[in-house]
Amino acid sequence: MGKILIKGGLVLSMATDKPDLRITDVLIKGNQIEQIMKDIPEDGVDKVIDASGKVVMPGLINCHNHAAMVLLRGYCDDLRLMEWLSEKIWPAEDRLNGDDIYWGTMLAAAEMLKSGTTTFADMYFFMDEVATAVNDSGIRASLCQGLLFIDENVERRLNATQQLFENWHGKADGRITAMVGPHAPYTCPPESLKLVMDLAKDLNSAIHIHLAETTEEVNQMFKMYGKSPTKYLSDLGLFEEFHVLLVHAVNLSRDDIYLLKGLQGGISHNPVSNQKLGCGITPVKELRDLGVTVALGTDGAGSATTLDLFEEIKSAAWLQKNRLFDPTAITSYEVLKMATIEGAKALGLANEIGSLEVSKKADIILIDIEKPHLYPHNDICALLAYSVNGADVDTSIINGQVVMENRTLLSVNEREVMMKVRESARRITGQTVDIL
Repeated sequence: MGKILIKGGLVLSMATDKPDLRITDVLIKGNQIEQIMKDIPEDGVDKVIDASGKVVMPGLINCHNHAAMVLLRGYCDDLRLMEWLSEKIWPAEDRLNGDDIYWGTMLAAAEMLKSGTTTFADMYFFMDEVATAVNDSGIRASLCQGLLFIDENVERRLNATQQLFENWHGKADGRITAMVGPHAPYTCPPESLKLVMDLAKDLNSAIHIHLAETTEEVNQMFKMYGKSPTKYLSDLGLFEEFHVLLVHAVNLSRDDIYLLKGLQGGISHNPVSNQKLGCGITPVKELRDLGVTVALGTDGAGSATTLDLFEEIKSAAWLQKNRLFDPTAITSYEVLKMATIEGAKALGLANEIGSLEVSKKADIILIDIEKPHLYPHNDICALLAYSVNGADVDTSIINGQVVMENRTLLSVNEREVMMKVRESARRITGQTVDIL
């Protein structure tokens, strides 16, 4: 097993309640962190990375994405969610094929790798192609087949999830894991959701589901079932029996919030997408005050437009401060935890990733802070949360493999991917502008 030594960086482990910053070395052996200490000797090391002038921290974790939706970036903006979905996105998605999904996911992986994300959670379709792109790009992912029960093809949809687990769970050197992914309460009637829960039990799987993204969804659930989406899932026993990743959780009443106390799993807060679609603001502070794990996600680039998780970090902090008229509502370090160790907890992977600790997987990013917009170095956590952007990430390491160094991707041919995506987008949207 090869060894990589990261030398002399400012290490932020994210393993403590308060920031623990120190200039030290990190030794990687195989896919794990072997040592974190000063002056590790270079004897027997295969590669030395000079991290002077850089922050060394855990890779960011994007807890909700529809990665291949990068194909629809900038296609239909400035619309309400239901109009955006029914009139634009769903018809465009009907034109997608497996090849489109592969190249779209490769483009998303390239964007995430270049902006510091080392793990993402995905809910989409053509999951074999998604998983193949994850395998090829070197990124880590938690994948689920999106399950919408709006027709009679219940068994076929459940079988697709079964196949995802059989084909990919634990594969790509352990970088791929799977979840069961019912789309949302309003697209999953009780009888179908119970079948999903039975399948999750059989597979010993967590569940990844959208929740209360819009007021329209909440009103629809009251009309259909006489209760909120959160109460609907609670009454079905979802929160009692499963590790659950809830996505959005924007439109929650006080009673809804208390129903989530003790949640096994966590919530993916997706502030950029929620703002852009005018959905509202997740009550992050209230949830965190109850001990609920709140992580960060981008949602698909069809809505969020960007997969740069540093943009989510900024937005998440600023939204809570502004919503509550309280600049102390969330600190820079707390929101960085949401993007790292809290994300790992939400995905059920906290024993493997999310912090820099001996024996954990070597998912590490190096951020170049020797730049004008990051000077002076008064408060490193504040710089990371409020000033850094994805383009400041210099090096990305996943599972002990260097996938980007000096801003150059080593696992993805960027030009090939962009040209393939341009061809797909031209067919799907008819709007692609050639500038080359």
